[in-house]
Amino acid sequence: MHAQTADTLRVLAIGNSFSEDAVEQYLHEMAEVTGKPLLIGNLYIGGAPLSLHWNNVQSDNAAYSYRKINVDGQKTTTEKVSIRTALQDERWDYVSLQQASPLSGQFDTYVRPLKGVYRYVDSVTGGKVRLIWHQTWAYSPTSTHEGFANYNRDQQTMYRAIMDASAKAKTLMPFNRLIPSGTAIQNARTALGDDLTRDGYHLDLHIGRFIAACTWFESLFGEQAPVTKYRPEQVSEREAQVAQQAAHAAVQQPFSVTEIAVEEAGEVGR
Repeated sequence: MHAQTADTLRVLAIGNSFSEDAVEQYLHEMAEVTGKPLLIGNLYIGGAPLSLHWNNVQSDNAAYSYRKINVDGQKTTTEKVSIRTALQDERWDYVSLQQASPLSGQFDTYVRPLKGVYRYVDSVTGGKVRLIWHQTWAYSPTSTHEGFANYNRDQQTMYRAIMDASAKAKTLMPFNRLIPSGTAIQNARTALGDDLTRDGYHLDLHIGRFIAACTWFESLFGEQAPVTKYRPEQVSEREAQVAQQAAHAAVQQPFSVTEIAVEEAGEVGR
């Protein structure tokens, strides 16, 4: 067990269910097996777009479910928390922002709220925190999410739109890290099939979420995810290798798809 020390990395996501998919499972476990003290916070409102975070900042709304995984892996949830309260709860190293998935490929929806939320985070933390932009993923080809209509119900169209918008996000907010979960998922789809979701848009509870966690791990720590030391029970060795390679390729090339080839080890399970 880690005590909280000076080298503890503290990361807060201001997000929705897509940040829940990415940081609340598996990321802490990988940090733990590699001896990296990590504290994770997630400010959650289901489906929240940047515009809602911006409204909540302006009115100091205590509207979030604040999920926190402390250094020893213990998870707590506090309801009705404001962004200000969470920002002041820890000396965060990183704060992550993202757009809601239906709007993730529509850059015009980023402009005003992203600038506003970024400036607020910067002012509350005294400019001491580093910013992350979390690039999210395209839907399954069979997704029935109404927001899929924004992209002609086409996964490739949605993926390309997210890439264009996430590449431009830096013009609005000087972020220190881009976490390319969207490209990692798209990379993995070249090896594991074009879904990787549980309902057409939220990630598969095991391999989907593990790919996103591997991407966060490498983006934060600068080394590949330790999939030989830790993988979820329901993720096969081959899937774990795909997850690691998909994440690594995405960190190297965050805005384009890399084909992932890992030897078949029997039928890929769920």
